[in-house]
Amino acid sequence: MPLLLLCGALAALSLGVLPLPLAARTALAVLLGLLQLYGCSRRGWPLLRRLALLLALLLLGTWGWIGRPHPLAADPVHWIPAAQRSVPVQLQAGLLQDTRPMGEGCAVLAELPQGRLRLRFRPCPQLQQGWRLQLEGRLQRLRSGPHPLLPGAAERLAGKGVWSELQVERWSLIARPPTPLADLRRRIAAELRRVGGEQQGGLLAALVLGQAMVPLPLSVKEAFRAAGLSHALAASGFHLSVLLGAVLLLTRRASALVRWPAAFGAMALFGLLAGGQASVVRALLMGAMAFVLKESGRRSRPLALLLLCLLLMLLWRPSWLLDVGFQLSAAATAGLILSAGPLEERLGLWLPSWAAGAMAIPLAASLWTLPLQLLHFGVVPSYAVLANVLAAPLLTPLTLGAMAMALTAVLLPPLLAAMAFLLVPLAQLLLALVQLMAGLPLAQLPIGRLGPLLLLLALAGLLPWWLPAARRWRLLLLPLLPLALGLRLWQQSRDQLLLVRQAPRQWIVARHQGRAGLVSLKADPSSCRRAEQLAQGLGIARFDWLLLLDPLPAEPKGCWSRLALTTVDRLLPQQRLRSPGLEVSRLSADSQGLLLSAGRQRWQVLPDRQAWWSWRRQGRGGGSLWLGFVPTARERRELQSRRGLAAWWPPAGSTSGWHQS
Repeated sequence: MPLLLLCGALAALSLGVLPLPLAARTALAVLLGLLQLYGCSRRGWPLLRRLALLLALLLLGTWGWIGRPHPLAADPVHWIPAAQRSVPVQLQAGLLQDTRPMGEGCAVLAELPQGRLRLRFRPCPQLQQGWRLQLEGRLQRLRSGPHPLLPGAAERLAGKGVWSELQVERWSLIARPPTPLADLRRRIAAELRRVGGEQQGGLLAALVLGQAMVPLPLSVKEAFRAAGLSHALAASGFHLSVLLGAVLLLTRRASALVRWPAAFGAMALFGLLAGGQASVVRALLMGAMAFVLKESGRRSRPLALLLLCLLLMLLWRPSWLLDVGFQLSAAATAGLILSAGPLEERLGLWLPSWAAGAMAIPLAASLWTLPLQLLHFGVVPSYAVLANVLAAPLLTPLTLGAMAMALTAVLLPPLLAAMAFLLVPLAQLLLALVQLMAGLPLAQLPIGRLGPLLLLLALAGLLPWWLPAARRWRLLLLPLLPLALGLRLWQQSRDQLLLVRQAPRQWIVARHQGRAGLVSLKADPSSCRRAEQLAQGLGIARFDWLLLLDPLPAEPKGCWSRLALTTVDRLLPQQRLRSPGLEVSRLSADSQGLLLSAGRQRWQVLPDRQAWWSWRRQGRGGGSLWLGFVPTARERRELQSRRGLAAWWPPAGSTSGWHQS
């Protein structure tokens, strides 16, 4: 019964936090209440106790709704009038982190008495966490992404309570208050980089502090992500279990007066160095509870322990539920608790016991985090299980060694070079392994992001395989899996045109039977990165062809060439880009207007006004028309007067938007 109550409490909190339509929220709340009442009736609870349970669930849902990410009444975003994009302000703020490069400048989060905001500097000054600044500039709202697959700063920073951005024009330093923890982290990271280099030293520092505290080269982070080893760079339960296991091994014969301070001291040190991230808090709570139960001689119920930790965390900060790292950490831990043992038994029928044990842990974690991978990223690391099995013998000694190096960097710096002589080659070997796995063909399988409804159908269809208690409903649940697969295949194979605009950039994706072509208005590196995100979210491995309506720059050719089989940055008047079912050609020689075909769909694309004027001169008539700009009232009347013309353009006053056929 405690498991049922804990699940109900977590579900009630989640319903309050999740951004659901009112109808869906109400229906799920009624379903949750009925399930809880059914469980209580089977155990003979009296009516008064059942009503108290429903009231508690209602209060939890209300608390989750109050704690969802939203700007408070005094937040700086309310200083900006609704009719204006920005306002000039002068303010004082304390920095929450060191400045980090971002585009041509840098960005940093800052704290005000009224709330938080992001500061943008150009050029980038070297500022540190804790410093207080006098700032002058223009305050504006954070921009939302132009499409659900292309989240903007507003979506990324909402969970951190940041809703506005200050474009800094002038600043001055007011104070440098002492920041011993930030100085300690900075010193450890600098010393490990000094003796190990940017990549190997940065990897060792991330194994101690987590990548949230240690900026790593982008190539290293992408290689770990493609290999399915991102969890190794994020401070989490794995790192704490390695540290706590080593401490308990060293103090196994000592008295409780030694073991308890040693264990809690190690956990406190880990928490101070890694920071208050959701995965770190979960690891600390579970580690502390498990240690107390073990030392008291009581048997712990790991699943109940996990649910209790998650409930306590969400009661403290409900917005953590929307954090992707929190979701992945919770799902992976649940997978290890519920599935690692049964998987090891089944694998043991065909494999040696050591191989079955080595594969069961990463396989369980991968299976339980797969739905979240598809929901948030749309890409599955194909070799994640193999990479984790091969990296495991290196990760444990490297994590312990990196923690020992961190202590040495603080207490005995002269010995750091000797330790680096042993550990840096191991870090180099791990990096080589990760890069090898990330470079294999189809290292990342682009399936495309699944919608919540489609994902729920697939999960419901898999329940009889995962949970023995659900097998009685298998005749009802099992057909849901092929239904979800069929809907997904239909989504991927249908003809479609997707139009995305984020001024001054525009992208047009034409899809036919699982293949696609891309037109991009700009050819800069940022446009290429956003195009990669679109392809990943749509489940497109490579575009058949890619047309750039902008001269291709000399430097970032590699990015565009990875995206498509054929890349063209200049389409001649009589030239066509064609693959089976997909085609693009110029409407005229004097504009960038295009004619796009995807199966039976035909679209005339006018990205700018020059293309519009040329289209009007030619007197073209009906069909489907897309304008990449906002037409005037006179132009709208002209469009509406043309028979058989279906036109779409971005909403007035908007710098971004999207439309799909």
